[in-house]
Amino acid sequence: MPEGPAVTDIWIVFAIILAIVVLFAWDRLPVIAVCIGAALALWATGILTLQQALAGFGDPAVIFIAALFVVSAGLEVAGVTAWAGQLLIRQAGESRTRLIVLMMAFVGVLAAMISVNGAVAALIPVVVVMSIRLGRAPSQMLMPLVFGAHAGSQLLLTGSPVNVLVVEASENAGGPGFGYFEFALVGIPIVLGCIAIVVLFGERLLPSRTSKTLPPDLSQHATTLVEQFRLSSDAHQLRVRAGSPLIGQSRADIAAKGPAGLSFAPTKDAQGRPVRKETLSEGDLLIFRGTAEAAADLAGDLGLSFRDDAPEAGIADQLFNRDSGLAEVLIPPRSPLIGQRFFPGMVTESGDLIVLALQRGGADLPPGETLAAGDTMLLQGTWSALDKRLDQAEVLVVNSPDLVRRQAVPMGPGAKTVLFALALMVLLLATGAVPPAVAGLTAAGIILLSGVLSTEQVYRSIGWTTVILVAALTPLSTAMQVTGAASLLADGLVDAVGDAGPYALLAGLFVLAAIMGQVISNTATSLIIIPIAVVAANQMGISIQPVLMCVGIACAGAFLTPVATPTNLMVMEPGAYKFTDYWKLGLPMLIWFFIIAVFIVPMIWPFAPAAV
Repeated sequence: MPEGPAVTDIWIVFAIILAIVVLFAWDRLPVIAVCIGAALALWATGILTLQQALAGFGDPAVIFIAALFVVSAGLEVAGVTAWAGQLLIRQAGESRTRLIVLMMAFVGVLAAMISVNGAVAALIPVVVVMSIRLGRAPSQMLMPLVFGAHAGSQLLLTGSPVNVLVVEASENAGGPGFGYFEFALVGIPIVLGCIAIVVLFGERLLPSRTSKTLPPDLSQHATTLVEQFRLSSDAHQLRVRAGSPLIGQSRADIAAKGPAGLSFAPTKDAQGRPVRKETLSEGDLLIFRGTAEAAADLAGDLGLSFRDDAPEAGIADQLFNRDSGLAEVLIPPRSPLIGQRFFPGMVTESGDLIVLALQRGGADLPPGETLAAGDTMLLQGTWSALDKRLDQAEVLVVNSPDLVRRQAVPMGPGAKTVLFALALMVLLLATGAVPPAVAGLTAAGIILLSGVLSTEQVYRSIGWTTVILVAALTPLSTAMQVTGAASLLADGLVDAVGDAGPYALLAGLFVLAAIMGQVISNTATSLIIIPIAVVAANQMGISIQPVLMCVGIACAGAFLTPVATPTNLMVMEPGAYKFTDYWKLGLPMLIWFFIIAVFIVPMIWPFAPAAV
């Protein structure tokens, strides 16, 4: 037992750890405030210098974790996850077993590549839709989705921030670290076991409830809007012929005084950008909504012809595709647009959006009528234009274009670029050609510079709470080592297991990490437990590899409470879960994790230290 000032320093570190745990469990203060407060407390009490207390913000592991958030967002924005989700729906069929196997395997692989949070957030709407279509309660599927992601996080290095910290701890302690695919040695049996548990026991252990507030299904968003604004079955595209009396007439006059049901099709240049035209000219397209007979009569009277080069795909696919989309907006009270005249086919003042339809109370707005509060407008434009122009107070967007694109546009713009960036990152990580932080930043840089994500979207995509948590609590591990707190706890743990051997040490570390991980984040738990594990392994004279892998697996087993991870909370409302629902399925999962961590891990990474 240390003496003198060292004892005081150790108890200060313990007090800070206790305060962190209590404040996390209390959940009344922001997580980042608690974490930064802990770092500053280590400096204020003299445990660490200011440079040591803030060193985590420059740690390469923190930079790598931030880069992974950007790659995850790129996959989602580019429609890669939407494509995968739609593929999952097609392959699942109506079999519960088939659905669970495919769903958990898929989310596991996705979580391994882009992190648990990104995978679960992308697939929650897909799983809800699948459940409803198959006549099953979403509560039967959403918890297996999350637990499958937790299991899948052990497949690859990129699956979890904890994996990154485990590798860094091994290398800092003189160990060989873990390869990018090396985690799969335990990850594969973990995933297979979790799938088997859900298939065999999930139906009995999970409740059968349907939430009143389910995430919206936007997979058929284009068809819904086209039908609502009556642009589908009764819409006919007509081309202005030479000699038509409409040539040279003002579009505004035709919109106000022309035949009912006649509007303008979007006019675009060779690059697909909207063109502002004040008058009609030969070759322009018009849209007439009415019967085929009325369209034929109108064409004869006004010198028009039916378009003979219309794409085979319906008008919904013409207006809503990888390059452009639709947005329904509402005119709010006090909007500057109230009192202005809009008509279908006109280009907005910004020059990059087209008005397709206007409605009031579900009926088409009469020609020449000015806008009023409560009117709805259907706009069409490129996805970037919709994102940029609709983020203003003059209109209220019914469904965010960004959310719609992520769900409904599979393999959209930039998908090939994002997949290339992901493949390059995996290659660099697997070969060890560059440090992980460089590989992650390279992939994130490709996604940013190619325009898949804007600078603002990059900032929004990063989970700053996780990044700051890791950065601010990393010095806590340093403090535990320099004060001897880690050694003291390791001594106690080694003494407790006595002559029971290294298996008992793994069991003790697993239980300690698993219990803490149900109350505070698994990342914070790993930062507290890892230094204890390293010292304990050194005291027992065994390799740190199995010990650190055991800690990583234990931290991933955050199953028993909804507050254990953000993803557990994500599904609580759409799954209509109660606090006590989690442990029923979570406990068998945690037992399986325990078996893998304590008995299988030493078979792969032996206790005997590697020969130097």
